[in-house]
Amino acid sequence: MEPKRELTSVDLAALAGELRAHEGARVDKAYLYPEGLVRLKLRDFDSGRIEVLIDLGETKHVRVAAPDNVPPAPERPPNFAMMLRNRIEGAELAGVEQFEFDRIIELRFERDDQNTTVVAELFGDGNLAVLDGTNQVVDCLETVRLKSRTVAPGAQYEFPDARFDPLAADRETFARRLAASDTDVVRTLATQFNFGGTWAEEVCTRAGVEKTLDVAAVDDATVRKLHGTVEELGRRLRSGDVDARVYRESGDDTTTEDEPGPPVDVTPVPLQEHAGLVADRFDSFVGALDDYFTSLGEETESTSRDRPEFEAEIEKQERIIAQQQGAIENFEEQAAREREKAESLYAHYDLVDEVLTTVRAAREAGHSWDDIAERFEAGADRGIDAAEAVEAVDGSQGTVTLSVADRSVTLRADDGVERNADRLYQEAKRIEEKKEGAQAAIAETRAQLQALEQDREEWERADASEQPEPGDDTDDDDEEIDWLSRSSVPVRQTDNWYEQFRWFHTSDGFLVIGGRNADENESLVKKYLDRGDLFFHAQAHGGPVTVLKATGPSESYDDDIEIPDRSKREAARFAVSYSSVWKASRYTGDAYMVDHDQVSKTPESGEYLEKGGFAIRGDRTYFENVAVGVAVGITCEPETRVVGGPPDPIEGRTETSIAVEPGKYAQNDIAKRLYREFKTRFADEGFVRKIASPDLIQEFLPPGQSSMVE
Repeated sequence: MEPKRELTSVDLAALAGELRAHEGARVDKAYLYPEGLVRLKLRDFDSGRIEVLIDLGETKHVRVAAPDNVPPAPERPPNFAMMLRNRIEGAELAGVEQFEFDRIIELRFERDDQNTTVVAELFGDGNLAVLDGTNQVVDCLETVRLKSRTVAPGAQYEFPDARFDPLAADRETFARRLAASDTDVVRTLATQFNFGGTWAEEVCTRAGVEKTLDVAAVDDATVRKLHGTVEELGRRLRSGDVDARVYRESGDDTTTEDEPGPPVDVTPVPLQEHAGLVADRFDSFVGALDDYFTSLGEETESTSRDRPEFEAEIEKQERIIAQQQGAIENFEEQAAREREKAESLYAHYDLVDEVLTTVRAAREAGHSWDDIAERFEAGADRGIDAAEAVEAVDGSQGTVTLSVADRSVTLRADDGVERNADRLYQEAKRIEEKKEGAQAAIAETRAQLQALEQDREEWERADASEQPEPGDDTDDDDEEIDWLSRSSVPVRQTDNWYEQFRWFHTSDGFLVIGGRNADENESLVKKYLDRGDLFFHAQAHGGPVTVLKATGPSESYDDDIEIPDRSKREAARFAVSYSSVWKASRYTGDAYMVDHDQVSKTPESGEYLEKGGFAIRGDRTYFENVAVGVAVGITCEPETRVVGGPPDPIEGRTETSIAVEPGKYAQNDIAKRLYREFKTRFADEGFVRKIASPDLIQEFLPPGQSSMVE
């Protein structure tokens, strides 16, 4: 059984209820980790320290973590974390809500100077949006621009279309939704009722209903069983009547009763579907979630990272199908309403014709629209049927809205009854054409889902045979790998001392490091400028100290080391590109180079050096009219990481890269654009999320505004 990696709508309903117990806690700090993990550290008067983790990466969930299960704080908070701290530090957690029956949770924070809502979207690629008191997006981890919704800084936050909530549906609504399906019961519950696979099967089991029963064969008794089961589940979740479980595999050769297998599921109430698994009971669902996802993370670290993310992609397709099915049902309802309106016009022909004729005659007589509206109001007061039917008159549109057979129908006053009815019929026809398009789309999505499920089965069958046997010395190092098209790219990284600065390796393999600010410039000159190194700086105020290293930190300098001119030119281009030249939207600049012993922190007599400043003594070598230029790329061998610097060395050693030039987008915006572009280039989008998030990309971008080079 594959372990659950994302919370279900049922899970989130239970979680939101338990998190409300912490309302009133105050925020101490906010953190953003790589791979989409957000940590909110709070203090509760009664409970003390509370660590809320929102994981938007491979395991999309929210949990309250024990202190031992909290990762160490990142050394440098990215811009998003700093923004979040500025808005919610010291704020009080004022509310926790699940949006409809969706996998979206809202955390509302109140502070004397401002209110903030943090919205976590735990589906698809995952997203976190920070909203102000008017629900305008302050910032978000992922910018979303779709026909159906927009999530972008400066825009009003738009939720996805509300999903059907089976826990709140009465029996009639439940039955109508069920009857509209064209598949079996369990698939209908999973997709159109938004339960997902496991809970759909559980509902069927508890209700005593055959899972594969065709919806067309469902009778009233079956509806009562299913609805009663769902209603009872909703009652338990709303009342906080949880009995949480963490389920583990059992019964194979590697596990015992004392040492059960890996975790595979966590639920707020026991599941009959999991009767064959080992179950650990917890007093709270948040406690069970912490145990489960902590254990799952440990299991993931010890197993292969190469497995494609089938479950996430399959869930994504199932969600799309549910949305498409909902759209089809909406189209059917809209088309039916338009036809009913048209038919009501003919059923009340004389009344409608009287109103339209009266309006046209009044307009021909020179009466204003306001005057016409007043006359209808007066007629309604006298009990005239035609006047009582008028709901509104809109002179700007030339329309009159009538109440006909308990329906509001807006008509064009210049047209007769027949032309208005025909317009409504045409609108119904147009909506039905949209329905046909949606039906074609859902058929295509179902085919994609089926293909994904087949791919997963084939991968699982082939995985064991593809693993090398112990002692197998087959050497595939020379084989060319197309990393862009691989469905899964393993992550391989080590931490290097120079990553605290801007850096790149020249085409000849020499390390170049540069400062981002005065503190780093100071550190580079004092600690890292060694014998044989070359010092570069742009001929412009506000440039980084740039050091071309002749040797590594543990290597001794050899007089025979010669740094090629190509590496020197690349270091000069680096120095110019990351200086104020770029910020001024200039495309060329000058730089100079000196030896390490020409740079001093000791000023001339009577002079003063500011922090980050330095004195240069002796002759300089100049590089004139150096073209600015930066590329950001992703390497897959020997390590997986995002890198950036002058285009030539970056393009030469990355799997794919994107060049940028001075342009119109701020640093964080161009970083998000590059991130989205990289995701389209790799088949394994999850790999890009792990190693090339917008914050990591931004570290390699020059100050100021940029655009992608087409």
